[in-house]
Amino acid sequence: MSDEEVFKVVRGVVLEILPGLDPDLVTMRSSLAQLGANSIDRLDVTLGAMEALRLRIPMTAFAGVSNLEGLVNVLLRNQGASAS
Repeated sequence: MSDEEVFKVVRGVVLEILPGLDPDLVTMRSSLAQLGANSIDRLDVTLGAMEALRLRIPMTAFAGVSNLEGLVNVLLRNQGASAS
């Protein structure tokens, strides 16, 4: 998958977890905190994206991720980590 395809999945999960959010605000440079996500929302977005992409990635891999671009990059780097 390309970064654009993974971002599309992540964006869809963000909009599902944060209903009412203006879709135009969800960009690669957006942080989930800036979009109004609390810590549980951020976890739900991460887990939802992994589920949608059928990935199993240790949560420690997401340490230091500060925006959606960082999340997409971690997901891309771990594309071979399929969930069983």
